[in-house]
Amino acid sequence: MVARAICSVGIDGKAGQQSCLYECKVMHHRLTPKDNRFSYRIFLFCIDLDEIDTVTSRVAGFSHNRWNLYNFRDRDHLTVIEGGSVKENLIAYLAQNGVSFPEQGRAILVTLPRVLGYIFNPVSFYFCFDAQGSPVCAVTQVGNTFGEMKPYLLALPPVNGVFRLITPKHFYVSPFSALDLEFDFKLRVPGEHLEIHIDDCQGEDRVLLSALTGQRVPLTTARLAWLTLKYPLITLKVIFLIHWHAFLLWVKGLPFHSKAANPHLQRNVLNPHASIAKETS
Repeated sequence: MVARAICSVGIDGKAGQQSCLYECKVMHHRLTPKDNRFSYRIFLFCIDLDEIDTVTSRVAGFSHNRWNLYNFRDRDHLTVIEGGSVKENLIAYLAQNGVSFPEQGRAILVTLPRVLGYIFNPVSFYFCFDAQGSPVCAVTQVGNTFGEMKPYLLALPPVNGVFRLITPKHFYVSPFSALDLEFDFKLRVPGEHLEIHIDDCQGEDRVLLSALTGQRVPLTTARLAWLTLKYPLITLKVIFLIHWHAFLLWVKGLPFHSKAANPHLQRNVLNPHASIAKETS
């Protein structure tokens, strides 16, 4: 019922805007070779891809493909069609992978836009629905500090509201994680709450546990202003924390994997931004 409400009416069960914000807690717990756990709070945008222009036209400080405090740029996400919109690229990506986007279907994207021109998304999530509002597939878009991203398709319909996929990682996310690990994705269809788990696994053993949980709040000028004051420069906060905790892992003496060491294990990687960042994550 929650999943159907997202697309047929507003997430709150009333007709109207379906885009929203989620005030979230992020948790990472590395289990091996040494224990390391941390958590922090952020907020994320949840955008219905059919109403981007409607939302940005009425929320001050939020724009589409033009500079602003918050700027949602199509080219910051899936890049399959040059110059295409996010939804066009999503549909093209699904088609390349043998999945047809539902006729009159809808898609939402949980992500961060640019903040004062700066973009960094460790991970974003697409959820696709048919015309009746039932969830049909999802895509997890993982990013790294080299400006690269890799999409992972969760093509099977959710079970009890949860999309699930266990798949080889084959992407350089962290110098402290091997490339031949597996990702275990568990994505609950967003509603009043957001709940996502991504674990790194080596065989039957879990190496790293990650969780993203949040509470839905309306996407309005007032609420966005309040969250901006509460969590200023959110993208810079995320990239700073990634580097800070990478430093702490280095101090603890965790084995370091160079990005150049195993290029054959970095597969189906997209690079929408040509910039090169430091080798930490």
